Amino acid sequence: MKRTTLLHAELSHAIASLGHGDMLVIGDVGLPIPPGPRRIDLALTPGIPSVADVLRAVLSEMQVERAVIAAEAVAREGGGLPGWCALPVTPGQVPHEDFKRLTAQARVMVRTGECTPYANVVLVAGVTF
Repeated sequence: MKRTTLLHAELSHAIASLGHGDMLVIGDVGLPIPPGPRRIDLALTPGIPSVADVLRAVLSEMQVERAVIAAEAVAREGGGLPGWCALPVTPGQVPHEDFKRLTAQARVMVRTGECTPYANVVLVAGVTF
């Protein structure tokens, strides 16, 4: 039995398989998932699980070097970071259309039940040494 927070076997394996610079996306229920990245669908009902919940669990196992969010998520909050965006690094911002194009380069896309517009984040894997 695992000792860390993340119990979802497929998601834990996906994180363990990432290399330096690989991208994992945590997205709301409406974020399009392009062909290519591995899809891990956690959406159960609207709002469950939330992006914040999944992000917390992923961060318990993943070393994050960089993060990217849509500039529209910040604009919705009046210029501050959204409440779901508790990251160990300050995220870069790109327009939402660019964000969606960036997801095509991801190794893994995690779909949540989040229904908040622009509640999506790209996490770039770092190294622990």
